[in-house]
Amino acid sequence: MKKTTQFRNLLSSNKLEFIMEAHNGLSAKIVEEAGFKGIWGSGLSISAALGVRDNNEASWTQVLDVLEFMTDATSIPILLDGDTGYGNFNNMRRLVQKLEQRDVAAVCIEDKLFPKTNSFIGGESQPLADVAEFCGKIKAAKDTQLDPDFSVVARLEAFIAGWGLDEALRRADAYHEAGADAILCHSKKADSSDIDAFMKEWGDRCPVVIVPTKYYSTPTDHFRSQGISMAIWANHNMRAAIKVMQDTTKRIYEEESLINIEGNVVSVAEVFRIQGADELKDAEKKYLPTTGKKVNNIILAASQGNLGELTKDSPKTLVEVNGKSLLSTQIDEYNQVGIKDITVVRGFGKEKVKMNNIKTIDNDDYAETKELYSLNLAKDEIKENTIISYGDIIFKKYVLNELLNDNNDITMIVDADSKKSDGTKDLVKASKKYNKKNFIGTAKFKKMDSNLDKKVCGEFIGLWKVNSTGAEIVKTALTKLSESKNFKKMTCTDLFNEIAKENTIAVKYISGAWLDVDTLVDLQEAGKLRI
Repeated sequence: MKKTTQFRNLLSSNKLEFIMEAHNGLSAKIVEEAGFKGIWGSGLSISAALGVRDNNEASWTQVLDVLEFMTDATSIPILLDGDTGYGNFNNMRRLVQKLEQRDVAAVCIEDKLFPKTNSFIGGESQPLADVAEFCGKIKAAKDTQLDPDFSVVARLEAFIAGWGLDEALRRADAYHEAGADAILCHSKKADSSDIDAFMKEWGDRCPVVIVPTKYYSTPTDHFRSQGISMAIWANHNMRAAIKVMQDTTKRIYEEESLINIEGNVVSVAEVFRIQGADELKDAEKKYLPTTGKKVNNIILAASQGNLGELTKDSPKTLVEVNGKSLLSTQIDEYNQVGIKDITVVRGFGKEKVKMNNIKTIDNDDYAETKELYSLNLAKDEIKENTIISYGDIIFKKYVLNELLNDNNDITMIVDADSKKSDGTKDLVKASKKYNKKNFIGTAKFKKMDSNLDKKVCGEFIGLWKVNSTGAEIVKTALTKLSESKNFKKMTCTDLFNEIAKENTIAVKYISGAWLDVDTLVDLQEAGKLRI
């Protein structure tokens, strides 16, 4: 049921209904968990939570930001304490638009002047709004709403400002005629005499809402007997929180210890529960391809590169693109999908390749060897689910997810847009080419070379994955190739061609969305690629 309809049903209920104050997403969740059917978005409490006075010092857009968290966190309706509507009729119209956009069910506006002052601070000296002007705000709100169940509650401040019953009734009747869905009759007396007198004359012309903050000792059954539609517990979550925070903070400060506090506060696990940590775990299982798998990563980054002054003293993997090194960019991408076990094979300038969140293996023969030699040094890190990448590439996020979601023994990423041979590219021939209209799934790797005929299907981007079976296949091939006299000069091209003699390598196509940095022109283009 829509939240607006839920709230409208509360107003029209034939019994006394209750809503409870909340001032942020956490307190809103607590209110719903307690069993309340609705939430009072208290202006006083929201202001206090923001550390400002209840005098419209928090802008209406800041209040909306808080409300958005509250309504997103809950499934029950919110009645916003909208003060005076934050301005004139035009401000009121825009407020209603924005509230409906955020799924806020209702707004309560009070007949005082902007900027407002809290009703319990010198209430009798606070001037009331002109009746006709306030009725205009109500009409503007009702004319603006798109949802017929959105509710506008007119808050009557006549008793607060020291006026009598006649003025209260005059104003309430005008607001009702202007289209208000309910009247909130406010009083600061310690008993319910103002409310009793109003209800005796008002009858059941429209629902009446009360805020028994000051006359809290009045039995709830008395409100039922008076025909009240709704009672608001207006600020008690905030007031309770302040008390507990004051006591807790003071004690920790004085004792310089948590020993006497821990038993009096909720566990961190309870905080996680309210935040919905369990739901996130379930979602991770559904959406994150690494969840439930032990996935690790090997980055081959031993080479110096040839980018002039940029790689004179530092390896190419540390060249920065948009303020972040190629290596850091890759590591961040892996971390974001849950891959934290990362091994970097370093060589040139190895002392500069050091980060807290990686393991390193040193290829001290980097000047005499190619990437296959580096991979062989990291052979023990090729495990049940291993991503292997070159240290000089960057790629868009979805490319990594495409690879992680693949279940073949060995899978390589191939850019179908790159097919022109220039003597340096790792060109790939596969069982079928990529076709945007009808290509589904993967192709079977046939051959890799820097010079291929017209049957070339794309370029290997330097990113591939193995599962447990694929890991054993790769290790076996590495062992065999390492016995060759020219092993130090071999590349991954030799490895893939060797594996393809007896085993299948899957080719997963992409279209662009990556770059390897071999030249200064590449570096400029990399800055334009949004990762």
